[in-house]
Amino acid sequence: MISIKKEDFNMNKYIRNDLLKKFEFYNYGHALEILSEAFPVEWDNIQDCLENLSITTDDLIAAGGNETAIPKKFDNVLYPLGWSEIRITGDLLVKMFPRGKSRGRFLNKPFDEKIVEGYIDGHNIDFIKGKVAFDLEWNSKDQTFDRDLLAMRTYFDCGLIEVGIIITRSEELNDIFSELGIRAKYGASTTWIGKLNYRLKSRRNGGCPILAIGIKKPCVEGYN
Repeated sequence: MISIKKEDFNMNKYIRNDLLKKFEFYNYGHALEILSEAFPVEWDNIQDCLENLSITTDDLIAAGGNETAIPKKFDNVLYPLGWSEIRITGDLLVKMFPRGKSRGRFLNKPFDEKIVEGYIDGHNIDFIKGKVAFDLEWNSKDQTFDRDLLAMRTYFDCGLIEVGIIITRSEELNDIFSELGIRAKYGASTTWIGKLNYRLKSRRNGGCPILAIGIKKPCVEGYN
């Protein structure tokens, strides 16, 4: 894992300078390099979306987790650019080949086949364009990260994506929540960057490169 820091990583090569003040970035599996070099259009879309992100204190106070106005800010920018929510399902075809007369050699024709229905089922990702996946977790139970990472590694293993991005809250937003008297709403067991990094360091993303992004104070109006 590469935690992007100015002293050991040329951030400006990959990330627009103004975004470095508004977000924190964590690079797993060289996700940032893949985005920049292989998927520049998709990465530009995401950076445009991040640049335009402006959260009000009313947004923070409003009831509801991922159904608040904050996720809709991403929908409004990304959907017109061709990003869409995708759900996949798939069956597993298992073929059994008999051994031939020579040890270690098998016949080309299977003697039996079995279909495992629903081997892949129910995996969905908020936004996909080309081979880039993007998910937002604003204020859900932190176990939601397990679902997201399983989905991304499944899409990756199926060759549907090459890299994933997950954006969530930075820890420093807790200062604003406390100031507004809503700290209890954003508890330690909800989705924030610390809970995501813990899982990524444990490689729960499998082989799928992931760029983790934390939303910082300057994204909130009046705190920039």
